[in-house]
Amino acid sequence: MKKRTFIKLSSAVLAAPFIAPLRSWIQEEKLKNWAGNLEYSTNKIDYPKSVEEVQQLVKKYKKLKVLGTRHCFNTIADSKYNFVSLRNMNKVVTLDANAKTVTIEGGMRYGELCPWLNDKGFALHNLASLPHISVAGAITTATHGSGVKNGNLATAVAGLEIVNSDGNLVKLSRVDGEKFYAAVVGLGAIGVITKVTLNIQPAFMMRQYVYTKLPLSQLKKHLDEIVSSAYSVSLFTDWQNESINEVWIKSRVDDKANSEAKKDFFGAAPATKNLHPIIELSAENCTEQMGVPGAWYERLPHFKMGFTPSSGKELQAEYFVPRHNAMDAILAIQRLGKQIGPHLFISEIRTIHEDNLWMSPCYKQPSVTIHFTWKQKWEAVSKLLPVIESELGPFNPKPHMGKLFTMSPSKLASHYKKINDFKKIVAQYDPHGKFRNEFLEKNIYGG
Repeated sequence: MKKRTFIKLSSAVLAAPFIAPLRSWIQEEKLKNWAGNLEYSTNKIDYPKSVEEVQQLVKKYKKLKVLGTRHCFNTIADSKYNFVSLRNMNKVVTLDANAKTVTIEGGMRYGELCPWLNDKGFALHNLASLPHISVAGAITTATHGSGVKNGNLATAVAGLEIVNSDGNLVKLSRVDGEKFYAAVVGLGAIGVITKVTLNIQPAFMMRQYVYTKLPLSQLKKHLDEIVSSAYSVSLFTDWQNESINEVWIKSRVDDKANSEAKKDFFGAAPATKNLHPIIELSAENCTEQMGVPGAWYERLPHFKMGFTPSSGKELQAEYFVPRHNAMDAILAIQRLGKQIGPHLFISEIRTIHEDNLWMSPCYKQPSVTIHFTWKQKWEAVSKLLPVIESELGPFNPKPHMGKLFTMSPSKLASHYKKINDFKKIVAQYDPHGKFRNEFLEKNIYGG
């Protein structure tokens, strides 16, 4: 066996001009988002452990952004100056069983909250497909889940505690009216969310069935019946055939209409085993199907709580359209199938109930989303997004603010009725733009 030789460099050598840049590179690995498609503009990040520390940091810095679980695919959370992460502030503060609310710290993730809440006998009304995201990050970007009667995740918010640009604590609830409805889906523009109070309900059990190859002709005739057939419904398609690849039906156990798999679901056949949304992939990391009962938090997401569903080597885009335009919008994208196909992993179609949150894409509008999970080839995807946005143009599409889009600021502004009122509220809490970044300057203030 060869003897290995180790060279120990002296402190003088390590400090030499030609070594220093290498040392810096080794010590400061670049911060990236979950997908790896975005490298953040600074590595300067603080990890406060208390509200008081957050207040001190906000007072200290002239410019600041909060970095959550890094699941956004664009620069909405980016900063050239300083980041604050609340990952160490991830505890439950109080559970009020009588008021049916839970108050949590701003860094808590759904994957941490939901099992705890279920053990106490309570549940949230809705969850996203991934449980790994932070509650504060999800609500401020109007991340949504699915269900014709289910509002997005932000609609569960009963109260917020925010540190504004002066470092002062601001507490808002529904009794505060306009300020509350502006702040909940705040896009990171108003301040640092240090606590969130959520409405909860008694815990419930769910089951899910998956059906394959739903004929597009049946979807045209029965769209409303299909998406309304259970508590939460998702349609997965690659736009390559005259059918929907998979239909995921998530129903409460007390829903007798979905207690067993149907032999024929509008022409779709019941799956004979657990499936992944991308049918070629293993379903071992997906939530249990085949009608097996489980807790609400084990069925509402598509992927299991304890598992990150992929390495993140993907890109995502998503557009909201009014529910009454849903079928026309779906057919518009279907016509682009040949262009989209080579660059797409899968698309998902979901429904979301209307809400009163000013910057929510579902403000006063029951909606349908068309989501795209792309291969990580931005050059190709960046050329496809304007085509998709043009095809959806007649339906006034609103992009998910945490995902990729190319819509102009003026067009974006025209789709948000309350955007000017929103900017007035933001100015009250951040008059000098401490929490603004290039994304907000362009997409909110550039229209």
